[in-house]
Amino acid sequence: MPSPARPGTAEGPAVSADPDAAATGASTGAATSPDPGGSAPSEADWAAAVAAVRQVAPAGRVLLICHVNPDGDALGSMLGFGLGLRRLGVRRLQATFPGPPEVPEPFRGLPGLELLVPATEADLEPDLVICFDAASDSRLGDLADRLAGPGTALVLDHHASNAGFGDVNLVDPAAAATSVVAEELLARLGVPLDAGIAECLYVALSTDTGSFRFDATTPAVHEMAARLLATGIRPGEISRRVFDSRPFGAVRLFGEVLGRARLEPEAASGHGLVWTYATQDDLARHDQRPYVLEALIDPVRCTAEADVSCVVKQTGPDEWAVSLRSKGAVDVSRVAVALGGGGHRLAAGFTGRGTVDEVVDRVRAELTPGPGSGVAPEG
Repeated sequence: MPSPARPGTAEGPAVSADPDAAATGASTGAATSPDPGGSAPSEADWAAAVAAVRQVAPAGRVLLICHVNPDGDALGSMLGFGLGLRRLGVRRLQATFPGPPEVPEPFRGLPGLELLVPATEADLEPDLVICFDAASDSRLGDLADRLAGPGTALVLDHHASNAGFGDVNLVDPAAAATSVVAEELLARLGVPLDAGIAECLYVALSTDTGSFRFDATTPAVHEMAARLLATGIRPGEISRRVFDSRPFGAVRLFGEVLGRARLEPEAASGHGLVWTYATQDDLARHDQRPYVLEALIDPVRCTAEADVSCVVKQTGPDEWAVSLRSKGAVDVSRVAVALGGGGHRLAAGFTGRGTVDEVVDRVRAELTPGPGSGVAPEG
């Protein structure tokens, strides 16, 4: 079965150099979001990225890095691109992420996992470093020093809060997922999609669009999904593994944590805030790994009375990973950036320190109307 025409390849029209068109997806076919929040990569950026890869393929040493506690977009984009590099003939290739070398259970069936090495075994001086889905180098932990090495550092990302780090930046805040950027670069490198690459990119795309439920799900997102599905991957099987499978202990844990959720209808200038928290003791009591908490934001954000949802997850003594979501009335990326994190208008996060009440107090304060807050004053 032939794949749908892919812009930027011999099968489709050339990619437009018009950044406005790229931001809307009107002429590039890129899977973009209706809230771009910044400029798309220029033709010079794409050319520099292609040159950086071509310069090291096939004999150079390439290190792929994604952010700490990798999600589906980070892992899927990194591994899918890694498999694409294999098709280019690159053999001296590693993929890694900071922290314990543990892949979350929903992603343990991804193709390309054989590329992963622990961070402690990652090449110290690769010829090319490619970073995926990290809005800042602080999200790379101890691996951030690879960006300052003798090789070229290439950054693929879609976070509006990305300030630009590395030598070559492909940062498209209009893209629905980093996998959109990865697929475009593979196309420009002349790498055809196969089932392995497609499965990785499909997991990445579907997770960052909430299984195609979020506002970032444009016609171009579905067009990209169609290209990936045309390789023969099975979306039902992938979705069951990624979205609809969790241990019974996690089900019990969710019930307990949801039972302590709090609704504050007057917060965020009356748009409403709902929040809850999970501790390391909660995880230990139910014998669960931290990754299970990543899905906890979904049942919290469905609260009808609140625009903003917040889940605070303990990662260490007095340290918390905070996930924020908005239904549209509030820009939660401004809240996250003010508190040292980043993200998008509708989905963002940061690392908080102190007690859980202190962390939520800071979120609540940033949601208060006024200069620098995530909410503009009414009227």
